[in-house]
Amino acid sequence: MNDLFSSLWNVLWLCFWGVALLGYLVSVVVVLGDLFRDHGLNGWWKAVWIFFLVFLPFLTVLVYVIARGPGIVDRLGDSEERAAAETYDPPAPMAAPASEIARAKELLDQGVITAGEFDALKSKALGNRF
Repeated sequence: MNDLFSSLWNVLWLCFWGVALLGYLVSVVVVLGDLFRDHGLNGWWKAVWIFFLVFLPFLTVLVYVIARGPGIVDRLGDSEERAAAETYDPPAPMAAPASEIARAKELLDQGVITAGEFDALKSKALGNRF
């Protein structure tokens, strides 16, 4: 019975350290991501933070979160907004159907498009989908 509790505590102790290691690794990745996301921080300061992150990792993450913690969420939000703005492609404004048909008629009169293409453009301008 003593061996059962001993092995149970060993498993719980292993789980505790596994969760602690995982949490630490996530915090290091968050700090590194925030460092590279921050455009206001000089490259030399980024190098200093990374140097200390390599040689004094736990203390550096703790100091970083205390010193620069409030800005982490702001910088994360800025990058997501910037990414959303870069990927957003607003639809092209639709011209009035009459002006679209007049433009297509000019192209037909100039011989740029055929009568079939004119009919297709006219149908599209009127909202008919084919």
